[in-house]
Amino acid sequence: MALNLATLKTRSLTAAIFVVVMMVGLLWNHWSFFVLFSIIHFGCWNEYQKLVGKIDPDYATITPVHKYAVQIAGWSIMLFFTNDAYNFGEFSLHSIGWWLGLICVFILPVVELLFAKNISAKNIGYSLLGLLYISLSWGLMIDLSGIRGLDYYPNPDFVFPEIPIIPLILIVSIWINDTMAYVVGSLIGKTPFSPISPKKTWEGTIGGAILAVIVMGLLGKWVHIWVKYPVHHWVIIASIAAVMGTLGDLLESKLKRMANVKDSGSLMPGHGGFLDRFDSLLLATPFVWLYVVLFIK
Repeated sequence: MALNLATLKTRSLTAAIFVVVMMVGLLWNHWSFFVLFSIIHFGCWNEYQKLVGKIDPDYATITPVHKYAVQIAGWSIMLFFTNDAYNFGEFSLHSIGWWLGLICVFILPVVELLFAKNISAKNIGYSLLGLLYISLSWGLMIDLSGIRGLDYYPNPDFVFPEIPIIPLILIVSIWINDTMAYVVGSLIGKTPFSPISPKKTWEGTIGGAILAVIVMGLLGKWVHIWVKYPVHHWVIIASIAAVMGTLGDLLESKLKRMANVKDSGSLMPGHGGFLDRFDSLLLATPFVWLYVVLFIK
């Protein structure tokens, strides 16, 4: 696959803007982190419902109440995973998420019975899959933002003392893997990786994963002067991100092929929509969360 300089220029420019926006949201404070992923959550849901509606036209006929209430129910999962940093005196986003989710569980079936022309178990199933695929992943990402681990020792002079270290390692690993896989695949890629995504090659996929692990390992050693965090965690998280991120990309590519669309949306020129941009992160997050809970927390 030849390296298309015009495409690379467009992708690089929009990626640079994207990185700035992401870094501000990730590093400003815990509220900006939550707002950032709330926006991503609703953006992913909007595109997911459109994709499923094209795959199965019956899902496109769900009532507006079903369409938006399931998104709010998903957001309540994110609220539920917030920690004490999101408390307002006696109130907390965690408790709000609990009660909001409970209300949705009771109200949604009643509303469907009253307003839907036909109650479709299949359409309910699509929405439940969306809750697992999108909302649970971003809920776990919110949980990861509050986990530092016993070996986390930030330098007092570091400008971001409360840096969400694990989400940052995961996200940067995904970025490096995606970028290096594209570059390596464009330069030397010859062997198709999967018919689901014809542009992917084994050379690019393996090269991207190896470079992501190496770069993150080196970055972990360099950042050690500001944030003391064991380098082996950086390497393992990068490895999980590379493998599961690639599978996440293939999963979303499969959905797009079934829906017969090139991109899930038009958020970023050269990069597509929310799902195009965050497909790798969606699948990698639960597996990194599992590793963190078992070996770091």
